[in-house]
Formats: sequence, structure tokens, C-alpha cells
Amino acid sequence: MWQTILTFIILASAERTATDYPVITVLYDNTVYKEDSLVADWGFSCLIEGYEKNILFDTGGNGEILLSNMQHLGVDPKEIDIIFLSHRHWDHVGGLERFLAENSDVDVYILPSLPDEIKSTVRRAGAKLVESKEPKEIIPGVFSTGKMGEFIPEQSLVLSTPSGNIVITGCAHPGVVNITEKAKENFGEILFVMGGFHLMSKTEGQLVKIIKQMKELGVQYVAPSHCSGASAERLFERDFGKKFIRLGVGRKIDTKNLAE
Repeated sequence: MWQTILTFIILASAERTATDYPVITVLYDNTVYKEDSLVADWGFSCLIEGYEKNILFDTGGNGEILLSNMQHLGVDPKEIDIIFLSHRHWDHVGGLERFLAENSDVDVYILPSLPDEIKSTVRRAGAKLVESKEPKEIIPGVFSTGKMGEFIPEQSLVLSTPSGNIVITGCAHPGVVNITEKAKENFGEILFVMGGFHLMSKTEGQLVKIIKQMKELGVQYVAPSHCSGASAERLFERDFGKKFIRLGVGRKIDTKNLAE
């Protein structure tokens, strides 16, 4: 009897974890959202809380800046359980070694194509390296898209919520539309896409087409930042209106509010 009750509790807990609304805090970005001794720098990193483990998405380009911003935002490195690295560029992995010096008791999820130097950094620190190029469930309700792109392979993070999925991109080198399409195909409807969209070199006509495609895919909220470009941010804000979310270091998004 007690075993049956315990099994029920575990299953109920796992189900609840898989359908929570996460809270996402931007720790590293090109701009500062909240003026409170925070530092802007080229790169991206954010914290995801609300599932059974806390996830650090990318580590920005400078570990000292990352840790300083975390401290000012009240984020304890020891409370991080998982590091998810989107791709190999320094502005997304540059803070890794310094972070691991503070907390090496983490699982680091990477694509196998990442340089050996990054893998060695993880192993030397004593952290657990998890390599996979396929779509993968990391913890209940949290998934990797798997490897996308050839020239600059990249993975994005997909978060399950009761109102649809959230996609977090590092730089979206394979194309933000392609990433959104794959996430929708593999995991279901997309509520929100945020992160670097890599659209700085696009013309206004190309940007208008991309925004139209995102809307056709059913994306309800967007938050382009980092390498998205000022023109892209302006046009996304124009077309998404109140469903455009401005990012920057210190921005905290309680995703439950998106569904209300």
C-alpha cells in the first residue's frame, strides 16, 4: 500500500514539474534592463527556475561579469544544477571556466561538435559532461532541439508549460524560423521565443518576412536580444505590440503571466 502511495506521489510530482511555468532571469546581455550595479557585455546567459532543477543557459563571454551580475541579482552559483551550452562561440561559453570554479557540481549539456578545449574545461573541473546531437529530454518538461545547422552547429532549449512551449535560442545561427519550426514539430505549439535571433545583417524586407513566418507558426510572444539587431527588435515590437518583451541584464520573466 505504502509503495503504491509513494509511486503516486513521485508520478504526480514529475507531472507537475513537467507542466510548471518557469521563471527566466537574464544574467548576461548586451544591454542592462535593470539599473542596479549590473554590467552589460556582448554575449548571452539566462537562468531558468521552476522545474526540478535550475538551468543556466549559456555563460556569456566573461565569467567575472557573469558572476558579478549573478551576485547583484541574488543568484547563488551553488544553486545551479545544469549548464546548457547552445554553441561554441566565446560570447556564449566564455564564462564557463570561471563559473565552474565556483560550482563544478553540475551536468553540462553540449553538442559533440564543440571544441575539445571546452570539453576538457568541463572534465578538469569535475563536472559531468553530457554530449548529444539528437533531440533530448534533459529533465521532465525541458528539452534540447538537438543539433541544427552544419557550419555553426547549435542547439536550443525548449521549455514545456501548460500554455505551450518556450524556445530559448543562443544566436539562432541555423535560423530562428527553422528552430521554431523544429521545436513545434517535435514538441508542440510555441508560446514564446526569446534570445539571440542573429538578424543584424537582414534587410527590412527580410525581417518583415521572418516576423510573418513566426506569426504563422503560432508564436504569441517574442523577446529578441543579443545578436538580433536594433532593426529587428524595432520591427518585432511594432508587429507584436504588447506581446513583445524587451530583454537586458536583470530582466525577470514569470512566464505564468504570459498566459494570463
